[in-house]
Amino acid sequence: MRGSLWQLGQSLTRRLAQADKKAVARRYFASEADLKKTVLYDFHVAKGGKMVPFAGWSMPIQYKDSIMDSTVNCRQNGGLFDVSHMCGLSLKGKDCIPFLEKLVIADVAGLAPGTGTLTVFTNEKGGAIDDSVITKVKDDHIYLVVNAGCRDKDLAHIEEHMKAFKAKGGDVLWHIHDERSLLALQGPLAAPVLQHLTKDDLSKIYFGEFRILNINGATCFLTRTGYTGEDGFEISVPSENAVDLAKAILEKSEGKVRLTGLGARDSLRLEAGLCLYGNDMEQHTSPVEAGLTWAIGKRRRAEGGFLGAEVILKQLEEGPSIRRVGFISTGPPPRSHSEIQDEKGSNIGEITSGGFSPCLKKNIAMGYVKSGLHKAGTKAKILVRGKAYDGVVTKMPFVPTKYYKPA
Repeated sequence: MRGSLWQLGQSLTRRLAQADKKAVARRYFASEADLKKTVLYDFHVAKGGKMVPFAGWSMPIQYKDSIMDSTVNCRQNGGLFDVSHMCGLSLKGKDCIPFLEKLVIADVAGLAPGTGTLTVFTNEKGGAIDDSVITKVKDDHIYLVVNAGCRDKDLAHIEEHMKAFKAKGGDVLWHIHDERSLLALQGPLAAPVLQHLTKDDLSKIYFGEFRILNINGATCFLTRTGYTGEDGFEISVPSENAVDLAKAILEKSEGKVRLTGLGARDSLRLEAGLCLYGNDMEQHTSPVEAGLTWAIGKRRRAEGGFLGAEVILKQLEEGPSIRRVGFISTGPPPRSHSEIQDEKGSNIGEITSGGFSPCLKKNIAMGYVKSGLHKAGTKAKILVRGKAYDGVVTKMPFVPTKYYKPA
């Protein structure tokens, strides 16, 4: 979804406070009947969630607290997100790994069972179809989650290549986990709160690791990962147990972990320097340009064998023409499509995401600039509503990450 969710949330809050609430509701919620709803929809509404259309779903952009307060609380205490609009699926069969390696840049074969990584589905031109967290459950079972807005094209892409692969004798099949919901529990209280609900020792599960275990009486897929830069978990839970699990997490936190909407999720991921597909990465953007070179497995760099490998490996050798960078700027917060200029006024790139950082209390943004102008400390001008404001290239993440890793 293009544009800042944080910006949409702020706009919606102001309009609901200042304008004719019925008229605003008609504008934002007119297509409500056509939207899909997660099993937590009624729970969100009962808790004061402001529901907005997102990727074909009705999702909470915020609750009774502000997006600013919700963002800060996630980093100080914790946030619970309903991300059931995202699509979880399993690939199974003795050839599921060689099949998936034709479509993504990761060294899937090299993953230890029960571990995962961020990867990118690429097209024939080396562009990004989607980014995804994939996990090798075991050698004949891969679990992955794809973005809600990319679900239809991702599934069509996987299915097309799976048919061709199976026609040549490959052993792979898939299951789309529409019977499950997905919760993300993020922040410093994530582990201590969740530990109350499972007998398994969470201190032995590190960032990027996966387990199938019992949480609050339900068999869950647990991945120690997230989209905030904080320690935390994504919990795939049978849909009939999702509301009870959400209630249990909030209760065990004694009010410190709050339900958190898409607005805060957007500002948290921006502070963490993480891409939003559709803004910071698209079909024409390569993983190298997007700063995801680290996600291309060493063996894959040597062997290729994935869609667009020729283009991507050439960029690795020669360097890309553009690069994703972070910015801190003055004036109004930059937004998607804000022009980036050098100090002489020449165009050098474009902002893809931007906003006011609730935690740093300053403007932050990311975008693409010409190679050579991507180094930290490089000064630039960023155009907001036709006026140029000072900006400086800044290393990401803007807020240090707190992933739980072995000492």
